[in-house]
Order: sequence, then C-alpha cells, then structure tokens
Amino acid sequence: MRHGDCRSDQTKRFIGQEDVPLNQEGLAAARAWQAILSTKGLGRVYSSDLTRSLSTGQIITSGSPTPLEVLPALREIDLGEWEGLSVAQVRERFPREYEERGRDLAHVHPPGGESFSDLRDRVVPAFQQIVSRMQWPVLIVGHAGVNRVILCHVLGMPIALLFRIGQPYGALSVLMREDDTEMRVEALNLKHDCSQGGML
Repeated sequence: MRHGDCRSDQTKRFIGQEDVPLNQEGLAAARAWQAILSTKGLGRVYSSDLTRSLSTGQIITSGSPTPLEVLPALREIDLGEWEGLSVAQVRERFPREYEERGRDLAHVHPPGGESFSDLRDRVVPAFQQIVSRMQWPVLIVGHAGVNRVILCHVLGMPIALLFRIGQPYGALSVLMREDDTEMRVEALNLKHDCSQGGML
C-alpha cells in the first residue's frame, strides 16, 4: 500500500525522505482501510519509518492485535538537494541533472541523493526478507518509489520503466506468493470507498 495523501497544496513536488504528515484525506483513507483490512487476518504490518507511512500503518493496526514493525529500509527514495522543491524549481536550479535523470532513471541520482537502482538495492532485500518469513497475509505500507521497485522486481520489469506503474495515494496492490521463489501481481491500485467503507 502507498501511504495516504500528504500534500499541503496541489504543487507537484519532490518529497523524497522529507518527513511530512498525512493530510485530512490521507487520515480518512487510512481509517477506511482499517475498517476493510481488519477482517483480512493480517499477520503483521510493515511500515517505513517516515511519518506519512507510519501513521497509515498505526491507524490500520489500531484496535487490533496485529503487530506493526517499522523498517527504515522501506523509506522513500532519498532525493538529496531536490527534496521539498517543486518540479519547476528543480528544473530551474538543476537543469542539467534534471535532464540527465530523465534520460537514465535507473542510474542518475539528484545531488546528494539516491538513484532508483540504489533504492532497489535497499528495498528489494527487505522485501525478500519479509516474504521469506511470512506465514499469514502481511501488509507493507510504503511509498510510490518503494512500491514501484517492488512491483518491477516481481514483474521482472527494468527499473527504467517504473513510472509506467501508477501509485495513487492510499492505493493497495495485492501480491500472491506462488511458492518460496515465485510471486505474481494479483491486483494493482485497489481504492477504498471512504463513504461506504467498501473497496472499489
């Protein structure tokens, strides 16, 4: 699952590891998912340690015995000097780096930050460890970049194509484990219905 909405306005920004809270829509989405997932027999919830994911996980596990485990390896990509800046600001201040990253998403990183290959090398081992020890359904509350590299890993897609996978705020994707080594994507970007407490 991607954490709930955390935008303070509609300006498109590079958030990265900037620690921003959920907004009211994000909190409502987490509460809606809590009502839905409380019936699914989750064995454990894993969350990034950034507030927007951790709050989502805490709300989902509230009132239940499901343990919540915080894994810093699930943090969003580190965007270095770009964090907190709007896309327009980055294009103005870092025109060369912005263009280079657009041409090579997998390997080029913002100044002081990570590339998506760096993110994959941090996240995929944590994901594999979670999968290797799961006995019951588990939930990972991550971020857009984190979830995309996991989905690329499961689908065998090159990291360079990760933006072909949508990741709306508060959306849930379902992965099924076939055996100890194989997984498949069962559903992508399921949304809740806050007004009805159901799933779309």
